[in-house]
Amino acid sequence: MIEWFAWVQGVVAALAALVAIGFAIRGKTPNDYTLGAALLVGALLIAQIIISIVAPSMGNEPTGSLLEYWMYLITAVIMVPAAMLWALVERTVMANVVLGFLGASIAVMILRMHQIWFINSA
Repeated sequence: MIEWFAWVQGVVAALAALVAIGFAIRGKTPNDYTLGAALLVGALLIAQIIISIVAPSMGNEPTGSLLEYWMYLITAVIMVPAAMLWALVERTVMANVVLGFLGASIAVMILRMHQIWFINSA
């Protein structure tokens, strides 16, 4: 895990949550902005998978449980297409609420993955 990239991911996920909740408050259905923000969060998670595979071989070892880290990462990656599929099928204001909770959940999960990688003692 690269520290600055983790912070970028967390900020992007939080902004995606705010965008989706903002559209939900205005009574809008899912659109390119909310689905695009979720897609960007998913793309950053895929990049995080690649970084997480390469980082240990470059000397960037996690200090916490690698299994716990990967379970957070895999769960986060699975959540994105599930929420996007929900938003595409339902097409109501509540789908934007789901996308908002997705962004907030991913932001918290990224923070926890950061703690596992950098802060926990082995």
